[in-house]
Amino acid sequence: MEVKGWSRVLCSILFFVAGFLPSEQGRPLSVSKPDPEDASATARWLVSQNSWGVLNTISSDLGGAPFGNVVSFSDGLPNEGRGVPYFYLTTLDPTAKNAMKDERASFTVSEYPIGTCGKIDPENPTCAKITLTGKLKLVDPECEEAEYAKSALFSKHVEMKDWPKGHKFQIYKLEIKNIFLIDWFGGPKPLTLEQYLHPKMNKFNFIG
Repeated sequence: MEVKGWSRVLCSILFFVAGFLPSEQGRPLSVSKPDPEDASATARWLVSQNSWGVLNTISSDLGGAPFGNVVSFSDGLPNEGRGVPYFYLTTLDPTAKNAMKDERASFTVSEYPIGTCGKIDPENPTCAKITLTGKLKLVDPECEEAEYAKSALFSKHVEMKDWPKGHKFQIYKLEIKNIFLIDWFGGPKPLTLEQYLHPKMNKFNFIG
């Protein structure tokens, strides 16, 4: 088997082991807001229901200062999020260019764009928000994960299919290391990566 063929096989194995193939965390999420007591459900709901957020990278052009950029993303097919944000980026833009030199990144989304915060201010603790911190990684185009990510992105952002080929857009993902969640009064909710990726989907407690 050619080296390229072995590469695809290895990627498929890693993709499966990492839990990206259909499993508990891939079940459809409800569009209803979870109970604030269920941190993992709220976190996954926030990421699944949003389609854009602010992606922050370390800018070498700005002397190592953080650079925030509004980007489109998807963590899965509509209402079937798996928790890992995927992005379609070009190194003609500072975000992907920064990640090629320093992979450290954070990604923030808010409940406010979903439309369930009512008239309260987005900074109000009852209007949930989450920041995922980790590394912005280029997804190997030969991996099965790349096909999944492309379907996830294009299903939520149809116009991406027609973005200029000459700009050489590529698929990136945030390899999550830390989770910061505010969904009620009392400060951030403790939430591990394991709890985030594998929520107890059959025990969601929803509020209207």
